[in-house]
Amino acid sequence: MEAIVYEEFGGPEVLRRAQVEDVHPGPGQIRVAVRAAGVNPVDHKIRNGWMEAAFPTPLPATPGSEFAGVVDETGAGVTEFAAGDEVLGRSATGAYAAYVLADVGAVAPKPEGLGWAEAAALPVATLTAARVLDELAVAAGETLLVHGASGAVGSAAVQLAAARGATVVGTASPANHDYLRVLGAIPVAYGAGQVDRVREAAPQGVDAVLDAAGKGALADSVELRGGTADRIVTIADPDAAHYGVAFSAGGGSRPDEGRRLAEYAEAAAAGGLRIPVERAFALREAARAQELSEAGHVRGKLVLLPGEH
Repeated sequence: MEAIVYEEFGGPEVLRRAQVEDVHPGPGQIRVAVRAAGVNPVDHKIRNGWMEAAFPTPLPATPGSEFAGVVDETGAGVTEFAAGDEVLGRSATGAYAAYVLADVGAVAPKPEGLGWAEAAALPVATLTAARVLDELAVAAGETLLVHGASGAVGSAAVQLAAARGATVVGTASPANHDYLRVLGAIPVAYGAGQVDRVREAAPQGVDAVLDAAGKGALADSVELRGGTADRIVTIADPDAAHYGVAFSAGGGSRPDEGRRLAEYAEAAAAGGLRIPVERAFALREAARAQELSEAGHVRGKLVLLPGEH
């Protein structure tokens, strides 16, 4: 089957298109013909070799962890899905490929009204945001600060936190401020003077911080939390330990992952949850997609479409 592979760690130039051995599902798994695969910042971090401590990666490797597509083979004991079902989820094999394997507990039905690209944009962003909001115990009446609020995880966190009844302040470039207002956040520009701007936007103080930017926001976050690292979580800054801040790497699936993902997919299909797709690429353009992701400033998601040429 066709897939994107890399045989050494490095920049986007190490990615190449290749024919690799086909995959077949084991017990409790399904095989899915991929219609769209999400591109996430963690993909280029793993490719560079920066995440070996958290995600050891045997080479050669195929990037990607989220997909939307059509079930075409089921493993032993699978009753939840059948060939022909349209699904989205997190993969057990690299998603930058024609086919992926997935554990049934990490998959949800794709609603008819949700496009392939939009479906592939959901799993990592929504499940990561929900996991960190749970770790922070964000509750109604509290104020959450989200760094990198216009990215995919940030966008999901803003909406899910607002749905919990929290006030959300989001940092982003000024070009994304109107977008954040639509999502339900109070926008604040990042950079010098950020602490003062957040205090002006949230005079009641900040109860918790989610850092999805990974660009030096932790010192300001600790200051805004009154000098404590308590209730600050980053998913993007490798200097977390220097500030005493928790780094949430994820990994592994939760027992309720498929159910949660099904709820988010239904909400997205109904227009109640937005993870916009900024740009879609053919699978052969994976290096370009990762290059854009690594450069930052992407609003929402980038996706790959294996069927496009």
